[in-house]
Amino acid sequence: MHQVTQKDMNIDNGSLKYQRILLKLSGEAMMGNKKFGIDPEFIFYLADEIKELRRSKVDTVIVIGGGNIFRGVAGSEQGIDRVTADYMGMLATIFNGLALQDALNKKGMETRLQTAFEMKAIAEPHIRKKALRHLEKGRVVITAGGTGLPYVTTDTAAALRALELKCQAIFKATGVDGVYQKDPKNDPGAKKFETLTLDEASKNDNIRIMDKSAIELCRENNIEIVVFNIYKKGNLKRSALGENPGTTIKIPGSS
Repeated sequence: MHQVTQKDMNIDNGSLKYQRILLKLSGEAMMGNKKFGIDPEFIFYLADEIKELRRSKVDTVIVIGGGNIFRGVAGSEQGIDRVTADYMGMLATIFNGLALQDALNKKGMETRLQTAFEMKAIAEPHIRKKALRHLEKGRVVITAGGTGLPYVTTDTAAALRALELKCQAIFKATGVDGVYQKDPKNDPGAKKFETLTLDEASKNDNIRIMDKSAIELCRENNIEIVVFNIYKKGNLKRSALGENPGTTIKIPGSS
């Protein structure tokens, strides 16, 4: 199978707002239309969306949660030791990473799966310089296993990976078309924010985009957050073009 590499990407990227992004996927997104586990139909749809993004020469890092299989906090609430439960949750993210890597490979994308702790038979250990080299070669990099440490959320892991790998923005893929003043499922008249600043997102406890530590890392290091509906075809690429189909949480003072 021919692998799509940087040399195959002949589309002009002059109109792109972002040259390198981190795509943050929840484990729940991997369920697609199912109530548990992984929906292969959604995974292949997602692979097509990522392929279109890469055709525009956007360097792509992916961090996936594991809540569709096991959530560490929920496990600890049910009596499992918190550290053990968090490691179980990290393993769930690797399940999801393998599934997405397989779908991307079948779509002709060259992909590398890296994990926060060694699992040599199925993935590379996360090494920053290797990940940067993969991105330079046009490969999609999936990082799984969180940070490899308990008590650290996948949101925070995503912010840390974005910093390490010099991403300009975190694209948070959700099931709603942006950030609202209130939950639009409960209040159909809730106001949608087209833009916010990272300062506003950090200070307003009613705005739940990512956990506070992740937002603070983004705020302190000038990484934008783009929240959009992943289920609407083309939204991922439109976000990279700066069309803002959802909500952009901007660096203070930026246009």
